[in-house]
Amino acid sequence: MNSISIFFLIIGALFDLFGCIGLLRLPDVYNRLQSATKSVTLGTCSILFGLFLHYGFSEIGFKSLLAIPLLFFTSTVAAHALIRGSYIFGIKLWEGTEIDDYKKVSPANEKGKEGER
Repeated sequence: MNSISIFFLIIGALFDLFGCIGLLRLPDVYNRLQSATKSVTLGTCSILFGLFLHYGFSEIGFKSLLAIPLLFFTSTVAAHALIRGSYIFGIKLWEGTEIDDYKKVSPANEKGKEGER
């Protein structure tokens, strides 16, 4: 069981590292948040699961097991709110972006349309 928990700890640390590298290297706020949310959430959940496997059904194990769904849901909702707020505030997408799903439903675009009338 100890080797399995070490495996999850190492995998989690690697995903956290890749998320941090993506946070530094990607071109705009939207890609950076995507990297941070997906990689770091998976990495941190893997680390917490490795802690649970290592400590078992103890106080630390229960806390780490409880933190996994809490972290999963709060980080994804927070990233979505940050991305939507950035878009509404007017932060430009990277010039290489091909799909803009918010363009159709953004309240910021509705304001621009009203000003044209």
